[in-house]
Amino acid sequence: MVRVRIIPFLCAITFASSTSATWIEPSILDACPGYNLTNAVSQGATFTANLVLAGIACNVFGTDLEILNLIVTYQSEDRIHVKITDANSSRYEVPQSVLPRPNGTLESSTSSAAIQFNYTTSPFSFMIYRTSTNETLFTTASHPLIFEPQYLRVKTALPRNANIYGLGEHSDSFRLSTFNTTRTLWSRDAYEIPTGTNLYGNHPIYFDHRTTGTHGVFLLNSNGMDIKINDTESTDGNVTLEYNVLGGVLDFYFLAGSEDDPLEVSKQYAEIVGTPAEVPYWSFGLHQCRFGYASYVDVAEVITNYSEASIPLETMWTDIDYMDRRRIFTVDPTYFPLDRMREIIDYLHAHDQKYILMTDPAVAYAPGEGYGTYDRGTALDVWLKMPNGSAELALVWPGVTNYPDWFHPSIQDFWTNEFRLFYNSTDGIDIDGAWIDMNEPSNFCVLPCTDPFQQAQEMDLPPPRTATAPDPDTPIFGNWSSNSSSPLTKRDDLLNPPYTIQNAAGNLSALTSWTNATHANGLVEYDTHNLYGTMMSVATRAAMLARRPGLRTLVITRSTFAGAGAHVGKWLGDNFSSWEEYRLSIAGMLGMAGIYQIPMVGSDICGYAENTTSTLCARWAMLGGFYPFMRNHNADTSISQEFYRWPVTAQAAKNILDIRYRLMDYFYTTFHQASLDGSPVLRALWYKYPKDTSTYSIDLQFLFGPSILVSPVTDENSTSVTIYLPNDTFYNFLTLEPVTGASSNITLTDVDFTEIPVHIIGGSILPLRVNGTMTTTDLRQTDFEIVVAPSEGGNASGQLYVDDGVSLDQMNRTTAITFEYQNGVLTVNGTFGYDVGVNVAGVKILGVDQSPRNVSVVYQSGQVVGNGTFEYDKAMKVVDVALGIPFDGAFEVHLQE
Repeated sequence: MVRVRIIPFLCAITFASSTSATWIEPSILDACPGYNLTNAVSQGATFTANLVLAGIACNVFGTDLEILNLIVTYQSEDRIHVKITDANSSRYEVPQSVLPRPNGTLESSTSSAAIQFNYTTSPFSFMIYRTSTNETLFTTASHPLIFEPQYLRVKTALPRNANIYGLGEHSDSFRLSTFNTTRTLWSRDAYEIPTGTNLYGNHPIYFDHRTTGTHGVFLLNSNGMDIKINDTESTDGNVTLEYNVLGGVLDFYFLAGSEDDPLEVSKQYAEIVGTPAEVPYWSFGLHQCRFGYASYVDVAEVITNYSEASIPLETMWTDIDYMDRRRIFTVDPTYFPLDRMREIIDYLHAHDQKYILMTDPAVAYAPGEGYGTYDRGTALDVWLKMPNGSAELALVWPGVTNYPDWFHPSIQDFWTNEFRLFYNSTDGIDIDGAWIDMNEPSNFCVLPCTDPFQQAQEMDLPPPRTATAPDPDTPIFGNWSSNSSSPLTKRDDLLNPPYTIQNAAGNLSALTSWTNATHANGLVEYDTHNLYGTMMSVATRAAMLARRPGLRTLVITRSTFAGAGAHVGKWLGDNFSSWEEYRLSIAGMLGMAGIYQIPMVGSDICGYAENTTSTLCARWAMLGGFYPFMRNHNADTSISQEFYRWPVTAQAAKNILDIRYRLMDYFYTTFHQASLDGSPVLRALWYKYPKDTSTYSIDLQFLFGPSILVSPVTDENSTSVTIYLPNDTFYNFLTLEPVTGASSNITLTDVDFTEIPVHIIGGSILPLRVNGTMTTTDLRQTDFEIVVAPSEGGNASGQLYVDDGVSLDQMNRTTAITFEYQNGVLTVNGTFGYDVGVNVAGVKILGVDQSPRNVSVVYQSGQVVGNGTFEYDKAMKVVDVALGIPFDGAFEVHLQE
């Protein structure tokens, strides 16, 4: 979050001081000597060797290392680990404490593996190829390895018109352009999330999708890097992908994926970085926030207005407005007094709603001022340090600040204690989840930043209040009361490395921590910068779990690294209220949920900065209904945009929340499956239709889980949209009418601003709630209906997972149901360990060409529950069977022709 009024000043300085990225003629790098392979040893699934500099050193960005170690391990049938390090001294690697490495060595013969490692001795190059087809997936032939203290280079050839996805975080198209594209990985506070630049997070993983299969390549390295994709270096259109890395080691994981199922590569990546953390059921409800609620009165009014507008609001959020002088773990005693904040939370909890507050990492530098968080942190000495041993001083919202050192041995105790003291149910603020921001880490201090105190004065930080303070006794919520219902080799230049990455902020230290800042364990920010947000995420989740033992939590962060999704969710940052950023949000979500294993993701609905319009906000509300994380949030300098502000957005919100809440158990089941095996929650169309080349570039339509196709209207103020339907059977979600896809575009017209085209994919069975409700608590007391959407062959399947929605350990009290439909028989079976407490109100079977003669319902025991009462809609081809039976055991529904 960046305040707009500061942006022109900051941007002017940034542009003036920014440096151009390093460019060097590729042929010069390709003429470097590379290495020769010696001392090769093969032992089972492991291959080791030395790499010895093959000629006169290039020394292009430093001194070429003379001897390297190569270790190749077949870790499983689907994964090869290739690691290249300095043979003579230790170098920085991503710590195991941040991202634990997967264990395993292939026990069978390596010839059984789905992919193979091959190499050329002199000059050394290596290749990864698919065993079954001999297709080359990755090759460094013709491109010598360069390994210097602050510059590592690896380059591979790709097919023409390569389909490359990932290498984020970015706001570019989901399929990356192969024309002179540079993806830079270096965390920065990226206001407006501009295309073509580095943003908040770093995920050096890419998926390469081909008609012959899908595979993945993951470089486990947290140093700054440029990854260049280019089809202009040859006359035949062939593509290259080149890593240019500022340090660390080359630590590659090659994932075989699959020849016919792209989901497999996602699952294989999850085996490395972890499957996503399960989130509480309530977190799928609507969240509302704004930077700019002036006082507790504003917050209470928003809650009331949502209720009066009959728009379901699950969770209220408050940005940094609530803080005293923007200091974390405080409340402003005049504008957000603690007793009134507790009153708001009591009201929310009494109405089955939730509350979340912002927590930033930077702690105000306040010696002698009685600021407990600073004093306790200083006593524990948990601040990030400068080379001279003093605590690093930065400039963030409270003014001059210190950064917590997430590697410090006492940092978790410190952070957990601050959460315990401030966020407690007895005499503090009883939050239900946490929101963490500014954790790249962000810094407003403009280089050279010799006097952050002076810059704080110039920027007026912390910013003064401009609104009139409310009467501390202002009534809220009407008449309601709570009584009602190892050492490392020193780097040559940590501030200005000889190779300059394409950091949009300029210098590596620009608007963030100094890269020569040192952690308690001796690591420096030059190496660990990209880990800061994820380490804060892990610490915050642990703090939340400690204060609410046994309960799942929701933590939403801004900056992420590989593996963050195993702990937290993510929002896509400070976007703008524009149609372009509305569209780009889809690709952003597909990256996080479809590639990086961070499925609890969403964009600020209606846009964060600048002013939205009623029609843009309505369309965004409809699209936002299919964000896993659904939150309306905007900036203090923008007009208010709560959904009730305009009739069209209010109606759009009601419509989409009814759809979302009916689908919520499908969403929840999809997330549970992701937590088990990494199956992506959101998917591009090619995940489902991998041989259909027309789907490879589509990123304005997407799948939520295996069964729901979402095709939003994406043109400004339009009421029509042209969508692509693969060769398959689909059903309109609202009308249930069958639609035949023919691998072609169709144009949908008269799509009102309160509508969004949604289709059920043929072959699916959906467990839906019969209607939406105002809270997820009420929703869980609402009956189910089962919708059967057969494939062209007349078959369908689905699943439902239900638990209590909040506990970390369900103690085997779960319900896991499978649905199968074939030959006119729906079979519902599984385990029913959790009492869902509601009925199956009915079953709808779609795509039935003629009315059945009879419908019967049979329990697992064989008991026939009479003849089923049904209706047949000839126009829509729907059989609607009324049941009204408890959802506590297996049963079958039979259609007789």
